[in-house]
Amino acid sequence: MISSIKDRVTLNNGVKMPWLGLGVWKVTEPAELDFAVKTALKVGYRAIDTADAYGNEEGVGKAIRESGIPREELFITTKLWNRNQRKGYDATLKAIENSRKRLGLEYIDLFLIHWPVKGKYIDSYKAMIKLYNEGLIRAIGVSNFHIHHLEHLMRETDVVPVVNQIELHPWLNQGPVIEFCKKHNIQVEAYSPLMGGRLSEIPEIENIAKKYQKTPAQIVLRWDLQREIVIIPKSVRENRIIENSQIFDFTLSDEDMEAINALNKDRRFLPDPDNVTF
Repeated sequence: MISSIKDRVTLNNGVKMPWLGLGVWKVTEPAELDFAVKTALKVGYRAIDTADAYGNEEGVGKAIRESGIPREELFITTKLWNRNQRKGYDATLKAIENSRKRLGLEYIDLFLIHWPVKGKYIDSYKAMIKLYNEGLIRAIGVSNFHIHHLEHLMRETDVVPVVNQIELHPWLNQGPVIEFCKKHNIQVEAYSPLMGGRLSEIPEIENIAKKYQKTPAQIVLRWDLQREIVIIPKSVRENRIIENSQIFDFTLSDEDMEAINALNKDRRFLPDPDNVTF
């Protein structure tokens, strides 16, 4: 039972990761980013998810340093962008070091391959393994990987990714990927769990929210937690950041869990990872 914002999942290498984090995709205005990160940390979040492609690693690093929270309490994730992946092994090593410097950290808690660039992600992952073994990264994983990408990665390397961060929400519940990851002890992490504000289009969730006297966003985030999925909802508004953290004081019934599961349409709002062209 996940019952507190302080609760953490133990990854397959023994590192503990918060179940709830703040995502900062598209948050590039310095003051807005600073406010969002510091607000999240103030109300109890301890995980921040950024990426090279977001263009805000420096701002994230500044905010976490100024928060005064001990480094060992924080869990910072960033990601390898595709342009560096396409340049190969050495470029990956350099990209990781650049991310670490922009963040101003001695080490990165979790480093992910952002997208599976065909013919390139194995070399990048091997570079990540090198820095993991050297202690500059506490855990390594992937993002946007289908089952066949994971199978290929596991055939070619000897370090099973700790995390697969994927688009996951009521219209894309990712059942087969979750099942595969659980079988291989890979933690699933959901990005865009709130469908970019489209939850209002789903009356079934509105009805469940009224039943529990919660918001639709809180219902969906709780649905994720009860499926043992790490969540990183993005927001820059104080009330939303707080609201997204108030999901540990209720439990959805099996009936309501199944009702949300039944909403799946296999609908993506971001590209299919098999068709990465950027």
